[in-house]
Amino acid sequence: MSFDVKKVKIVVMVPCDYLKRVREVVLDMGAGVIGNYTHCSTSFLGIGSFKPNEEANPFIGENNKIEYVEEARLEIMVNVADVKQILKAIRKIHPYEEPGIDIIPLLDEDDFE
Repeated sequence: MSFDVKKVKIVVMVPCDYLKRVREVVLDMGAGVIGNYTHCSTSFLGIGSFKPNEEANPFIGENNKIEYVEEARLEIMVNVADVKQILKAIRKIHPYEEPGIDIIPLLDEDDFE
């Protein structure tokens, strides 16, 4: 069986105060299309943790101290051809020095027999 990946799901952890801004920017760039619907996204609240080392320049917290932050997990479908520009936009507007980003390949229902 062979799969032709045309879409991915980009998942990024965002501080709650920045969720609306990050979401709107990438959706206005054309991400989040599902069939006849545009601007589709999902977000979940959670608690993230991190400990910046000596060389980090943290947006939140202090070097060498573990931090717990309420964050939103933002999930958006993106065409493979648009992934690089969407990631560039996320990194430009995201406040974190190193945002947590996952890129998950999505299979189409038609790929299955």
